[in-house]
Amino acid sequence: MRVRDLIRGSLMLAAAAAVLVLERRHRARPYVEPQSTHLARNLAVAGIAAVTVQLLEAPVVLPLARAVARRRWGLSYAIGGPPWLRGVLAVLLLDYTLYLWHIVAHRVPWLWRFHLVHHVDLDVDATTGLRFHAGELAASIPWRAAQIIVLGVSPTTLTVWQSLTLMSVLFHHSNTRLNDRLERALSWIVTTPRMHAIHHSVNPAQLQSNFSSGLAVWDRLHRTARFDAAAGDVAVGVRGFLDPGEVSLPRVLGLPFEAAVRAAGATPAPPVARS
Repeated sequence: MRVRDLIRGSLMLAAAAAVLVLERRHRARPYVEPQSTHLARNLAVAGIAAVTVQLLEAPVVLPLARAVARRRWGLSYAIGGPPWLRGVLAVLLLDYTLYLWHIVAHRVPWLWRFHLVHHVDLDVDATTGLRFHAGELAASIPWRAAQIIVLGVSPTTLTVWQSLTLMSVLFHHSNTRLNDRLERALSWIVTTPRMHAIHHSVNPAQLQSNFSSGLAVWDRLHRTARFDAAAGDVAVGVRGFLDPGEVSLPRVLGLPFEAAVRAAGATPAPPVARS
């Protein structure tokens, strides 16, 4: 194992441990299901997704990133500047285009049926940030490839962005109630647990808000930000799937393929006009 990989792995473990401590000491919402059941299901879904990434995504995106760096393709190389500046620009653009992809996953019906697996979790916590259907990750590969080519993403930049995004996702999915002053300050910069709890609300209007995964500026820029509930006051889940029996592991894995999804109140709401 390379030193860089060891450092990255250590940082990921430290971030995960910090989030788990936060959840234990500052829990925002009581659990609906037994935590052991919830944890086992989410890790099972995440494990299948991780295998999918290794088998389908990694063989595509890593060679592409190497080709981009070798041939100097993409926006960051066209703009020029020192390597660190190109890297910062590419990370910012990756974060922005991930925001756009998240909106697409909510607006396009067949993509929503896969993304729904992430949203029907009744106990949103850090493990929810890993709970994505393998089909959704497979469907995102063309988008990720386009990000790398168009934006000019090198292998190092890709690794940095993936690491930062994972840490952010674990944090903002965490079942954590932060100090109000700290929450308000952080929400000007990054996506916070309160912001993302609102995104996971059963309320359709709240569901169609707070799409940012890293920097919160994208929601503010596009007027999709909402701050109308505290993290502990949000009822999370999706209408039509609020019974724990409706979100068992077999049901969750097969959910995108159920025709009933389209008629069960789980179709994406239309965009909400912001005044």
